[in-house]
Amino acid sequence: MFRKLFGLDAKASGRSFAVSFGPSAAWSPRGYAAFAREGFGRNAVAHRCVRLIAEAVSACPIEVAGEGRRADEARALLARPNPDQSGAELMETVHGHLQVAGDAYLEITGGDGAPVSLYALRPDRMRVLTGPKGWADGWEYRAAEGARTFARDRASGRSPICHLKLFNPADDHYGLSPMEPAARAIDVHMAGGAWAKALLDNAARPSGALVVSSRDGDGRLTEQQYERLKDELEALHSGPDNAGRPMLLEGGLDWKPMGHSPAEMDFIEARREAAREIALAFGVPPMLLGLPGDNTYSNYREANLAFYRQTVLPLARKTAASLQAWLRPWVGEDLTLSPDEDALPALSEERAARWRRVGEAVFLSEDEKRRMLGLEARS
Repeated sequence: MFRKLFGLDAKASGRSFAVSFGPSAAWSPRGYAAFAREGFGRNAVAHRCVRLIAEAVSACPIEVAGEGRRADEARALLARPNPDQSGAELMETVHGHLQVAGDAYLEITGGDGAPVSLYALRPDRMRVLTGPKGWADGWEYRAAEGARTFARDRASGRSPICHLKLFNPADDHYGLSPMEPAARAIDVHMAGGAWAKALLDNAARPSGALVVSSRDGDGRLTEQQYERLKDELEALHSGPDNAGRPMLLEGGLDWKPMGHSPAEMDFIEARREAAREIALAFGVPPMLLGLPGDNTYSNYREANLAFYRQTVLPLARKTAASLQAWLRPWVGEDLTLSPDEDALPALSEERAARWRRVGEAVFLSEDEKRRMLGLEARS
């Protein structure tokens, strides 16, 4: 995915080489496969951002309000959606897909008109099927065993697929992954890592040219001299073990450095800025990723609270609202789903402060205080 940072054009003349640098950078290809493989699979910052968001949202349980058989069925379905996954595992998969692809799909299977299982489907295998007016009428899922088509039941309002997506201003049917705006920063971060690795592998390999400055000869080495010099350079001045080893030049040889030094290229700072840009695209405070030099928040606790308030809870509420609208035709129109924010330890101090503030309001009755805190009145 991550091609060479620079375009190299080498021209040979005898034993001398001229290297020219192209005017434009080479950016990696886009798409779910590239994002999953190179972004999530190989970039530590993007990987951690996706994991943080998916695990935090899945740890926020979804509450089902109401009593009766239908409500119990919905609770059981969300707690144990299928034989292979718990509710938290399914939600982690869904939000992992959402962060990598911008889209996530849930399939519901039913028996005798009642939902039985929920499954997460790979977004790269799904295609939206549009109707005459351009709106989604169904979905096609392609896997190794063939293609399956899912269609809405217009009569009952039931849909076998729940399509969760992030806002995309340029597409009516598919979401925009945070990997897309972060892709160039990921390229820079990966290229900086490749540069650092190459620097370790070839730390003392000369980055320049050896020039023969002989007044008596024609400025060329004999074949024997050339082979000896090449062998000595490879044996004594290549690799991390020989980093910083001085080079002794004789016989009219002169060393002419070429190109920029790592300090001039400033790859370390560029990688840090790229890492912060990746975190910004995902909505994760850089302090939570251990990035040095970020002082946006005074401490880790404030950064963690901002992460939950600005990234985790909006996603949890959006997911609960989407599941509610999708499941109502299956389990009843009175179904109400909401994230249980009181179950999140990260918000415990904020919750305690709210309880204390409401509890000290002497002008409120006990029932009014309970309603303000989201509890049922006693009377």
